[in-house]
Amino acid sequence: MSDEILVHLHDVGLDFRNRRILNQITFDVLRGQILTIIGPNGAGKSCLLKVILGLYRPSRGVCQQMPDLRVGYMPQRLTVDSSLPLSVERFLTLANNGDTAPVQAALDRVGARSLRAAAVQSLSGGEFQRVLLARALLRKPDLLVLDEPAQGVDLQGQQALYHLLGQLRDEAGFAILMVSHDLHFVMAQTDQVLCLNQHVCCSGTADSVSQHPEYLSLFNNNVNDIAIYTHKHDHHHDLHGKVVEDEDGCQHHD
Repeated sequence: MSDEILVHLHDVGLDFRNRRILNQITFDVLRGQILTIIGPNGAGKSCLLKVILGLYRPSRGVCQQMPDLRVGYMPQRLTVDSSLPLSVERFLTLANNGDTAPVQAALDRVGARSLRAAAVQSLSGGEFQRVLLARALLRKPDLLVLDEPAQGVDLQGQQALYHLLGQLRDEAGFAILMVSHDLHFVMAQTDQVLCLNQHVCCSGTADSVSQHPEYLSLFNNNVNDIAIYTHKHDHHHDLHGKVVEDEDGCQHHD
């Protein structure tokens, strides 16, 4: 594989109990790229991530990772026992082999500095997603894999989270592979979109995919999701997605 290719898939298929989940999936995840997988419920998006992570073995085809690939993973759901006394610092330290040294820097980078001593169970949806992102960054990843990263986060928080992901990619140079239903926001922050419905329906830039007949057919009952959202980001958001005052304001274009 080329040094620029972190993950290579060729004709990948996946079956469970004689049911076809994925069929003839071929694409590469490139260094420094933000690649977003979209598709309807039941399209096989989360299963595809698990194939890429090595959790599922393909029934057909090949999935190859770059040697010594470091992956940071942010799951769709992570449930913490409400009776377990667990601070954010302890939660992150356990995920980092007991090393507390990089924890504060990771929290700072995702805008969660004030949460270090907070109980994990007390966090809002947006706060917990940022802590999970900090946890993934502790791996110093070549590839950041995110399954529905904005789940449980309000619209302003989603916008702030996707903007943060773009900043992190630009600074650290890792690739980001994510599954998302939040087309209205996420497609403006991605380099490449792959539309999945058990097979690859279409792929390309957000603009080209949003005009593709198969994409329009899949999402024709969700016309509000088809618009591409662009955002001139000249202000900041707090952990809850609320705008922090600036001088220039912001502009939204749908």
